[in-house]
Amino acid sequence: MFAALQSDIGEQVINHFKVDVSKTDSILLYSPENDSLKIKSSAALHVAKDLGFPRSLLSVFLIVPAFIRNLVYDFIAKNRYKWYGKKESCWIPTPELKAKFIGEINT
Repeated sequence: MFAALQSDIGEQVINHFKVDVSKTDSILLYSPENDSLKIKSSAALHVAKDLGFPRSLLSVFLIVPAFIRNLVYDFIAKNRYKWYGKKESCWIPTPELKAKFIGEINT
């Protein structure tokens, strides 16, 4: 499930792990089962593990040290709009997609 960092649950996770949101503008992956938080490339690669083949193969990069992975992650994040473009307007989630979010999504 997903939650916005500005949502109640997002703020609870941020406060619990003392995340400085002024320095972290990236994906955060919270696991309540083991009360852990993964950030940037670690979060993205752990999400990829559950996406099925062939995306799950990306998790092999977890063997690369995080500081190296995060350099690549930051480079991609910095250039993604140049490479893939940027939408002129925000998308409106379908009811099926809305069901995957924790808390309210304003549409």
